[in-house]
Amino acid sequence: MRRVAVIGVGISRFGELWDMSFRDIVISAGTEAIEDANLEGREIEAMYVGNMSGGRFISQEHISALIADYSGLASINVPSVRVEAGDASGGVALKEAYISVASGIHDIVIAAGAEKVTDVGSASEIMDSTIDQEWEAFPGASLAGLYAMMARLHMHEYGSTEEDLAGISVKNHKNAVKNPKAQFRREIKVQDVLSSPYTAEPLKMLDTAPISDGASVLILAGEDVAGKYTDTPVFIDAIIQSSDFIALQSRENILEMKAVKTAVRKALRMSRCELNDVDVFELHDSFTITELLLYENIGLCRHGEGHMLVREGETEIDGRYPANPSGGLKACGHAVGATGIRQAGEIVLQLRGDASGRQVQAERGMAVNIGGTGATAVVSIFRR
Repeated sequence: MRRVAVIGVGISRFGELWDMSFRDIVISAGTEAIEDANLEGREIEAMYVGNMSGGRFISQEHISALIADYSGLASINVPSVRVEAGDASGGVALKEAYISVASGIHDIVIAAGAEKVTDVGSASEIMDSTIDQEWEAFPGASLAGLYAMMARLHMHEYGSTEEDLAGISVKNHKNAVKNPKAQFRREIKVQDVLSSPYTAEPLKMLDTAPISDGASVLILAGEDVAGKYTDTPVFIDAIIQSSDFIALQSRENILEMKAVKTAVRKALRMSRCELNDVDVFELHDSFTITELLLYENIGLCRHGEGHMLVREGETEIDGRYPANPSGGLKACGHAVGATGIRQAGEIVLQLRGDASGRQVQAERGMAVNIGGTGATAVVSIFRR
């Protein structure tokens, strides 16, 4: 396989974009990416689009053709593929785009993600469709409720607290202040989190990522052609997808995300590096407990000690393991199908030195995108 580089990044604003249609959001990110890569649309050979639930969010299926049309690529018959994997739709779309270039089938492709949810009455109900409908949702569980069970068990077994989870939210909001694309560009305090209403006890509203509008686009190229477009290519050293049981009841330990652990192990092997060689992380924080569990399942600390990283400031921008300098899903926003691409885009900006105000000095970065409660995991490692 040949090496694959990211040569263009485009990220729309994330948030409640009442003034933008699905078309506007996609075009915003796509135009930015094409301009960043300094290429023309006719040079794109294929497109892979992450979209979780266009059929329910905007009553639109056939999303792949729609985005090809909106992007001006239908007129030149560029093939477009929609990818769905819950919250991990963007990450899986990136993996498919990577494979198409690494294999030599294509030279230049788009990996994109998009979601428009503002006009939907209850987006949280749609998010609940990422859990097992027969064995979890039908008896009354929700996505938030399942993560609340994980949080409560962690507190009971290891002594973590609601204040520890609040610290993750505070950190991510502080980081988002410097991200012009973020939904919530304001700092909050631990007490703000603790006094916000419960989503599912012990998780509160400010422990929970919003469901947002937004789109993200990366342009990938083979190493042999990337130099034509950029002097600062960022290479994808590894991208691995892994799966686990969709229902928590089927897992041996609901605090162990085996899909994440497997994907991390394989990605590190593929990239020929150690975890300590990774300088910056974008971690899926659909809830604050999700980020804490990822600390442990990635291997930044031992199981049961994720809250200690929070207390010691290890995951702050200036800490040993800078996590979510973008603000994460919690503060940047969670445009579900776009999230995995946005995470990767943030890592690319960090490695290029283009993350003004929130810059981490980094040679390597890792993005971890998960679906539901961890049934799908995509781990990507990038190198400058």
